[in-house]
Amino acid sequence: MEERTTELEIRLTHMEDTIEILDKTIITQQSQIDILMLKMSILEKKLKAAGESQVAHEKDETPPPHY
Repeated sequence: MEERTTELEIRLTHMEDTIEILDKTIITQQSQIDILMLKMSILEKKLKAAGESQVAHEKDETPPPHY
């Protein structure tokens, strides 16, 4: 019975370590996601501010010289 208890305690310790590592990974990933979403939002605002007037329609574009 003592061996079994010791084995379970060892397994529990390993599981706790794994959970802590996974928790840190999730925190890091969420931070990266937040940064990327902020950057995407800034890019969207810049594109809207630039307006469509600077971007020509496909039919108005002249084909590149290699055509």
